[in-house]
Amino acid sequence: MFWTNWIGFGGVLGALGVALGAFGSHGLKGRITPEDLAIFETAVRYQMLHAFALLAVGFFAMRIDSGMVRASGFLFLIGTIVFSGSLYTLIFSGQRWWGAVAPIGGASLIAGWVVLAIAAFRAASIGAS
Repeated sequence: MFWTNWIGFGGVLGALGVALGAFGSHGLKGRITPEDLAIFETAVRYQMLHAFALLAVGFFAMRIDSGMVRASGFLFLIGTIVFSGSLYTLIFSGQRWWGAVAPIGGASLIAGWVVLAIAAFRAASIGAS
């Protein structure tokens, strides 16, 4: 029943995303540059999108629990932590080099979508429902 973990991780990322989004709207506006606020909002947006992606992985894994489905979940989770986390760190630390880390997380997110798509196509080809 590993699928429950994906739903749990999606819930945690979603809750943190809402909290960070509210913090960005109310606590950071006027304290950081508009450009940095846009970076922060990008981090929150990708975190929220991939919280939903993890929920989808969890529900998909209920029906088709394969290594590829699990791999997509790991890629989404790690990618979100690295992508959004590096952008949050960039904003809070002021260290601009953290922006160079974000593409690593982005590559993981892309890989997660590709692996999830392959898992779905494979499941469809074997007639899984």
